[in-house]
Amino acid sequence: MADHLTDRLVKALEAPAEGYRLEPDDEVKGFNVRITAANVRSFVVRYRTKTGLQRSYTIGAFPDWKTAAARDEAKRIKRAVDGGGDPVGDERELRAAATVNELANRFEAEVLPRNRPKTRRNYHNQIRTEIRPALGKLKVEAVRFADIDKLHRELSERAPYQANRVIALLSRMFAMAVKWEMRSDNPCKGIERNAEDKRERYLSPEEIARLSDALDKFSEQQTSDIVRMLLLTGARVGETMQARWSDINLELGRWTKPSAHTKQRKAHVLPLSDAAVLLLRRIREAVPAACPFVFPADKDGTTHRREMKNGWTRICEMAEIENCRVHDLRHTAASILINQNYSLPIVGQLLGHTVPATTQRYAHLADDPLRRAVEDVAAVITGKPSAEVVALLPNNRRPRPR
Repeated sequence: MADHLTDRLVKALEAPAEGYRLEPDDEVKGFNVRITAANVRSFVVRYRTKTGLQRSYTIGAFPDWKTAAARDEAKRIKRAVDGGGDPVGDERELRAAATVNELANRFEAEVLPRNRPKTRRNYHNQIRTEIRPALGKLKVEAVRFADIDKLHRELSERAPYQANRVIALLSRMFAMAVKWEMRSDNPCKGIERNAEDKRERYLSPEEIARLSDALDKFSEQQTSDIVRMLLLTGARVGETMQARWSDINLELGRWTKPSAHTKQRKAHVLPLSDAAVLLLRRIREAVPAACPFVFPADKDGTTHRREMKNGWTRICEMAEIENCRVHDLRHTAASILINQNYSLPIVGQLLGHTVPATTQRYAHLADDPLRRAVEDVAAVITGKPSAEVVALLPNNRRPRPR
């Protein structure tokens, strides 16, 4: 017969010789105290779900849980079960739910292979150094906006731009979590990104002249040739280092960049200037005939160059050029085109932009013709010669329009 459980009774109950025994409560059906052979006493509630499953839910250990509080918790659980709930099943699902570490594993295995190598490396590094340490042990379903916002604020204190990149990656990961039915929403939605200033660094004519001299004197001429190609074509460094001879037609002066090499994942046909063709002919003569790459990483030519950061740093030191990235050579090529009065659509086509807004960032460079116009008006009105507008390249280095 069931007794009315109290703290005194629970404390006085004898432990079994082995295993455990249950002492039921006379007030709440299914509410028991469980005593083990090791004299551990815990409150449990037994119930049957709407689907007929028999469950046993452990409320907590005595005396951490007092009998009256445990009885009230048993009543709450019974009400939840009557409403169709299943606390034991819910806990099992929670324990089995994926963590952010597991989401990262699946993301790296299924999503990252579709990205370019450089993007994969960046994402792997961000996941390893920032996301896993901060969120890895949390359940995907349990991550909240506050968790993401906290991470963004902490990263912003030391690396504002990197903080934005990490949140962008997290947003993509949780978008996939929604598709994979790990959760129903994206907790990154609404995170306010740090303001970013677009970097605008263009080499001046004097810097280009010094760079040309440094390239001639630099000991690693393959690196110098990569830099020359970047300036002559405005191509991205990754596209250039991956270039294959099969993609280049020296007779027609044409470089067809395959979609796998371009940022836009679209094939891009780039006309080559006479200077670029001459450079490529010289390179072709210097590499083995069987080598598929324009810039091989070794004598066998089985792989292409993947890095030139150190070489670029030394070239800049020789040329006394400061605060200039390799990618700024692409900006420089664009600025030369615009200063030669080529339209933004033409510049965008040559650079391989698929979105006009990407080329629009160079629009302010096109004000030289406008400046000449207003200076000519001023000359007529004041009777003084108009001010000279200096082009980016000296006359003897300007490309001839085709």
